[in-house]
Amino acid sequence: MSNSGKASASADIKGANAGVKDRIILTTERVLCYIVLILITFLCLFSFYVLIINTTRSHPDIQKGFSFLPGKSFIVNMKNVLANENIPVIKGMFNSLFVAACSAVLSVYFSALTAFAIHAYNFRLKKFAFTFILLVMMVPTQVSALGFVKMIGDWKLLNSYIPLIVPSIAAPVIKQYMDSVLPMELIEAARIDGAREFRIFNQIVLPLMKPALAVQLIFTFVSSWNNYFIPSLLINKASKKTLPLLIAQLRSADFLKFDMGQVYMMIAFAIVPVIIVYICLSKFIVRGVTLGGVKG
Repeated sequence: MSNSGKASASADIKGANAGVKDRIILTTERVLCYIVLILITFLCLFSFYVLIINTTRSHPDIQKGFSFLPGKSFIVNMKNVLANENIPVIKGMFNSLFVAACSAVLSVYFSALTAFAIHAYNFRLKKFAFTFILLVMMVPTQVSALGFVKMIGDWKLLNSYIPLIVPSIAAPVIKQYMDSVLPMELIEAARIDGAREFRIFNQIVLPLMKPALAVQLIFTFVSSWNNYFIPSLLINKASKKTLPLLIAQLRSADFLKFDMGQVYMMIAFAIVPVIIVYICLSKFIVRGVTLGGVKG
C-alpha cells in the first residue's frame, strides 16, 4: 500500500474514532439530562403522592409516620370533612372559585388592555407610567395592609369580595410579550380599514396574546385561590370564607378535635381546581414557549 493510501486509511480511522467519541459524549450528556429531569420530576410529584396517601389514612396512622402504602380511611375522611358544620367545605370552594375566577379573568383582560394602551399609543410620560405601575406592583401587600383594611372599612366593604378582586385587575405584566408579537403595522392597518380601538383589541390583539394570557391566567388564579392574608383581614362571616381560611380554621381546631386526615383531605380539595386549570391551559403555555424559541 502506498504512503498516500496509508495516510487516507489512517485519517478514516481517526475520523471514525472521533465520530464514536462524539456519539458517546452525546449519549452520556443525554443520559445525564434524563437523570436530572427524572430527579426533578420525582421531587415535584413526591409531595402530591404524600398528600394522596395521607388522605387515605386516619389521624392515628398519620401520627405514626410516613407510609408508602395507602390506608383505608379515604371515605371516612371525606365524610368527616363534608359533615363538619363548622367548616362548610363546599361553600368555601364555591367562594374561592368565584373570587379566583373573577380575579383571573378580569386581571387578564384589563392587564392586556393596559399593556395595549402603553404599547399602541404615544403620549407624554409613557415610560414613566409603565415604570410607575411596575413599582406599585412591587410593593409588598403586607406594607399597605393596615391602610388598605382601614380604607375598606371606611367604604363599608368588609365581608365583601370586591376588595379581593378589584386590586388585581390592572397590571401590564405582558407588555414585553405584546411588543414581540404585536407589530404596530397590524394595528395601523386595522385602523385604516375602519376598525375601532376596542374591536382591534378584542378581535386582533387578544387572539395573538393567547399564550401570554394563559400563563397570566394560571398565575393569577393560583395566587388568588391560595390567598390567605388579605381574606383573613376582611372576611369574618362563615358563609363568605374562602377555602384557605377554612383550612386554617380546621388546622387551629381544639387538640381533642384535631384530625390530620381531614386537614389533608381539605388540602386535596384545594389542589384539584388548580390542577384542572393548569391542564386546560397547559397547551397554550407550550405554544408560547415554542413561539418564543422560534422567534429567538
